[in-house]
Amino acid sequence: MKGGLAAQQNVFLRQTQINQAAVRASYKVAHLLATHGKPFTDGDFVKECMLAVAEEVCPDNKDALNAVSLSANTMTRRTEDLGDNVYDQLHEKASELDFFALAIDESNDVQDTAQLLIFIRGVSASFEVSEELASLKSLKGTTTGEDIYVQVSRTMDDLNLHWSKLASITTDGAPSMVGTTRGLVGRLNSVFKERGLTPPLQVHCLIHQQALCCKVLRWASVMKVVVHCVNYIRKNALKHRQFQAFLSELESAYGDVLYYTEIRWLSRGRVLRRFYDLLPEINTFLQSKGEMVQELTDQEWKWHLAFLTDVTEMLNHLNVQLQGKGKLISDMYSPIKAFEVKLVLLVQQVQKLDFTHLPATQSFCAEKPAFPFPVEKCKDALEMLQGEFRARFCELHVNGKGIRLFQNPFTADINDVLPSLQFELAELQNCDILKDA
Repeated sequence: MKGGLAAQQNVFLRQTQINQAAVRASYKVAHLLATHGKPFTDGDFVKECMLAVAEEVCPDNKDALNAVSLSANTMTRRTEDLGDNVYDQLHEKASELDFFALAIDESNDVQDTAQLLIFIRGVSASFEVSEELASLKSLKGTTTGEDIYVQVSRTMDDLNLHWSKLASITTDGAPSMVGTTRGLVGRLNSVFKERGLTPPLQVHCLIHQQALCCKVLRWASVMKVVVHCVNYIRKNALKHRQFQAFLSELESAYGDVLYYTEIRWLSRGRVLRRFYDLLPEINTFLQSKGEMVQELTDQEWKWHLAFLTDVTEMLNHLNVQLQGKGKLISDMYSPIKAFEVKLVLLVQQVQKLDFTHLPATQSFCAEKPAFPFPVEKCKDALEMLQGEFRARFCELHVNGKGIRLFQNPFTADINDVLPSLQFELAELQNCDILKDA
C-alpha cells in the first residue's frame, strides 16, 4: 500500500514537473522572439521545427515537446509578463539609486506618431550600475518642450525618483529638447531653480554631434561623381550583373560597389573606400558601356577623392570608438580630445606633404601624378572640421575638469574642485594605501 501511494504521488509530481518545464520553455522562446524582434506568430513555426527534430532524434520525448504552448496568444502573454517583470525590477532598483542620469530621444514611427524614449542609468551606494529603458511614451498631439517635460516628470513619479538625484540629462539636440526657455532643458532649469537644486549636466548626444561635424566635409564635386557612377552601375540589373562578372574576371578583392545612404553615418566612408580601391575597374567598365566620366581620369579630382576617403575613414573610426554599451562620458571624452589633437597634427603634416596617416593619399602620391597636391583646399577643409569640433564640443570641454576628477581623482588639481569636495579630495590624494590599490 505504501509503494502504491508513493507511485501515485510520483505520477502527480512528475506531471507537475513536466508542466513547469513546459511553461519555462515557453517563456524562454518568448524571450528569444522578443530579443530578436520576431513576430509572435513565429512561435507556431518554432514548435513545428521542434516536433520535426524530436520525431527524428528523440521520438520518446515528442509528447513533452508537444505540451509546450507556443501559440501567438501565448507568446503575447509571455512577453507582456516578461516586460512587467523587468519593470518591477526597475521600480525596485530605482528606490536604491543614489544618483541617476536620463537619456531622451523623440522620433516618429511609421504612422507619424511621435514616440518618446526615456532611458535611465543609475548607481547605488554599493556602486552597482543599472541601465534600462524607463519608459516609452506616445505623444499624440504636439511635441513641445512642455509636452516632453510632462512625460519625463510622469515617468519619474512612476518610478519614485527624486529630482535631487538627477545628475545629468542627454538629449538628441532638437529645439524642443535644448531650448533655454521653452525646451525641456529650459523647463528643467526653472524647476531646479524653484527647488533650490543644482541643475543637472546637460549633454547633446556625443555620437550625434560627431556625425553633424562630418557634414562640413560635403565635397560635392567628389560625392556627386561617386554617387552618379554607383547609381549608373546598380540601377540597372543587367549592368550590375555585368559589373560583378567583370570584377570576378579580374579577380578583384571586392565583388561589388556599395550604395551611399546619407542617413547612415558610416555609409560615406565605406562607399568612398570601396570606390577608390575599384577606381581603375570602374573607369574601364564605364568606358566599355560608352559612359564617359572625365573626373575619373582627372588627377586633381583623384587627389580630392583620396584625401576625402582618408579623412572620412578617420571620422568613421572615431564614431565607432564612441559607440558601445556601458560607455561613460569619460570614455567618450578621451577619443574626442585625441581626435582634435590629431586634426592639429594633420594640418601641419598636410602642409609639409607628409601623408603618413593618409593611406589613400599616400598611395596616389606614389603614382607620381603630374598635378600637385591641393594643399590649400585640403588644409581649409581640415580647419573647417577643427572649427566645427570646437563649436560643437565647447560645452563638453567646459566640464572637462569635472570629467577628469571623476576619471582619476588622484591627478585632479585640488584648486579646480568645488570647496565642498576639497577636504575629501585632500584625504583621498594623500592616502598611500588607496594610491597603491
